[in-house]
Amino acid sequence: MLSPRWPVVLFDLDGTLVNTIPLIVASYQHAVRAVIGEALEARVARQWIGQTLASTFAGAYPDHASEMIRAYIEFGDAQTPALLKRYPGMDEALVDLSGAGARLGVVTSKHHVVAQDTLDAAGLGGLISLTATMEDTRTHKPDPAPLLLAAARLGVADAGTVVYVGDAVVDVLSAKAAGMDVIAVSWGAGERNDLVAAGPTSLADTVDELRALLLQR
Repeated sequence: MLSPRWPVVLFDLDGTLVNTIPLIVASYQHAVRAVIGEALEARVARQWIGQTLASTFAGAYPDHASEMIRAYIEFGDAQTPALLKRYPGMDEALVDLSGAGARLGVVTSKHHVVAQDTLDAAGLGGLISLTATMEDTRTHKPDPAPLLLAAARLGVADAGTVVYVGDAVVDVLSAKAAGMDVIAVSWGAGERNDLVAAGPTSLADTVDELRALLLQR
């Protein structure tokens, strides 16, 4: 019989549970092109993944942030059916974790409605619940606040009993700041070398490796 290595497992959404990387990169590129007529390198767009749209656009294009957010959201909503992909085996891993008694949650920098739509589009909405989204905290990853809020909502008294799973350096930094263990996954937005350098508890290159890290006999 399998049991969870951590009683509570929190997941990032984009690039971790669901392959939204092509969708996000295309949405960033569209927003920049539509508003100021400039091309945005995919490499730059990938580095923004994990942050809120507001902080990203305010930092990079402060005079056009609101327009770019609107353009990003409109494009993303329209293109989700075509560009969103599932990671094979992720739904089975979530079922196994839940069946083994782990409490599961999602912590994301997305708006709640968009995040729920993303989970539902990937067929994961009935397997895992959102516990912290962009609207829930004043500060966001790499700050630990969203992860600590999610843990509290799941009834966790000791953050050291929680593991966070994410694909970006900000995910690793946020979990470490919260006092949680963290598993970095290399199939999302982050470069593997950068993830290793951030110092996660473990790193998984496949969903099967992630499942083996999270469950034990």
